[in-house]
Amino acid sequence: MCGIVGYLGTRDAYPLLIQGLKRLEYRGYDSAGIALFNGQLAVHKCKGKVSDLEARMGKDVPQASLGIGHTRWATHGEPNDPNAHPHLSNSGRLVLVHNGIIENFASLKALMTSKGYRFHSDTDTEVLVNFIEFVQDAEGVSLDQAVRIALNEVVGAYAIAVLSKDEPGQMVVARLGSPLVVGLGNNEYFVGSDATPFLDSTKKVIYLEDGEMAVISRQGVSIREIASDLPVDAVIHQLKMDLESIEKGGYDHFMLKEIFEQPKSIGDTIRGRIDLKTGEVKMAGLDSISEALLEAQRLLIIGCGTSWHAGLVGEYLLEDLARVPVEVEYASEFRYRNPIIGPKDVVIAISQSGETADTLAAIKMAKKAGAIVFGVCNVVGSSIARETTAGAYTHAGPEIGVASTKAFTAQVTVLTLIAMYLGRVKGHLSLEHCAEIGRELALIPEKITSILGAESHIKVIAASIAKANNALFLGRGYNFPVALEGALKLKEISYIHAEGYPAAEMKHGPIALIDEQMPIVIIAPRGDMYEKLVSNVQEVKARKGHVISITGQGNEEVRSLSDAVIEIPDTLDCLSPLLATVPLQLLSYHIAVLRGCNVDQPRNLAKSVTVE
Repeated sequence: MCGIVGYLGTRDAYPLLIQGLKRLEYRGYDSAGIALFNGQLAVHKCKGKVSDLEARMGKDVPQASLGIGHTRWATHGEPNDPNAHPHLSNSGRLVLVHNGIIENFASLKALMTSKGYRFHSDTDTEVLVNFIEFVQDAEGVSLDQAVRIALNEVVGAYAIAVLSKDEPGQMVVARLGSPLVVGLGNNEYFVGSDATPFLDSTKKVIYLEDGEMAVISRQGVSIREIASDLPVDAVIHQLKMDLESIEKGGYDHFMLKEIFEQPKSIGDTIRGRIDLKTGEVKMAGLDSISEALLEAQRLLIIGCGTSWHAGLVGEYLLEDLARVPVEVEYASEFRYRNPIIGPKDVVIAISQSGETADTLAAIKMAKKAGAIVFGVCNVVGSSIARETTAGAYTHAGPEIGVASTKAFTAQVTVLTLIAMYLGRVKGHLSLEHCAEIGRELALIPEKITSILGAESHIKVIAASIAKANNALFLGRGYNFPVALEGALKLKEISYIHAEGYPAAEMKHGPIALIDEQMPIVIIAPRGDMYEKLVSNVQEVKARKGHVISITGQGNEEVRSLSDAVIEIPDTLDCLSPLLATVPLQLLSYHIAVLRGCNVDQPRNLAKSVTVE
């Protein structure tokens, strides 16, 4: 969740660290800090955003060519100055930043306290830096060996960067369960939770694998296994991401930019993967596991949050088009409930970041049970991309806004392609129907562009309900998961309590909540469930609910029953979630702006959830 940066080179470290932390604030933004080394260790940290740290430091910043930084999403201890990273050891000799959770921190803290160590924060991180110092003193070893020995006694997940006053030209980093990337520049080296902090300085990177540590010095980078101390031959990757993709590009917020990027991201996701004349899907990842897919007794889809909602759409797609049994699981529940899984199962794991801790743990459990695991993620070189048997990238480009938008529609697009592929391979989807879906899928970017053209109309609707305390989102069939996703978006960024519900289930409880003050968003495109949804709209209006309908163009029947209507172009039922989602994203965005909320960095949330 937290963001780590580091620099060792010939330039002034401070501006590079600050820039890097700003680019990583999507990972956490309740406190920030840096440590600079220029013969002495200077640590500066405070509660708040990176801009608060900048303001506190002012212009009197010591120059240094070695430093580490951190932006925090609180786990152990509330957001305040003492709990902010970096943390110093008792002697002031070592300084450390950390992303993750040390599960056995309490026993380590008790040991350290018995040895005379004193603690000034509530964090597990301060325990870790003092434990490393304790090991170094007790064993009489170098910093890197002290880190390695200490981490072999640690239980939990971590990505760390450590500096020592006694070894001034060196930085030691390590990871287990949390991502860490080393950037290789011209006589300079960078560290980041991802590559965005140093994207404008180098595109040559090494992704540390789980259980690896690196010693970074002016002579180069040396990587070793934490458990065995054996050397590792590093693989250098060349990034394809550009700096423009992580800037706002003139938009007020990253979220708005990413909503408007969906025509491109969906187009990029399908490009080269489908023959628009025949509908034939060609994906190397699917071809590599085609035999397992044919023999699979069922498919399991796992994900968290928005990715779980995409998985629910995938369930409808795969059961409808490929006629294969599908179960969708929260990764956080799946990993702990002793699930029945074996070699005849294929697991589809979905994650925008490719680093979601619960999803990664679920993948490892599934693989251990003999299942084939197919990953769907957005970040090249991510842990899930490397851990899965095969997979497909969504090609959505960097998503900086914490509330996921274009990643969701790109995930649904990939799941559509998987369903088409499997439907054809299993013989349940005719060539004609497959070609029809392919042609319609190719039109989706253009149709989303037309929806985006109605932004001003959606903004007016947002103003009419921005003061609501509660909202209900209703959908049926393919668009029930869209109702869940719409409610999640509103909760995440505007802090309005919202629920998504199957429209037909409304009368089994939620109908009791409906009154004149309750906005009810009903997703009612033309399709197989349309007539039944009209009946549901009438049930809401009979109880004086404030109805906002997402429906087809020129649909006067629904318009006559609604207080407000957002029109979307007609498409096939199976593709309607790709269109219906977009106005809900814009509606939530504009409500949040009107309520004065921080759209890109909503309270208590972080983009990449790398802890349980």
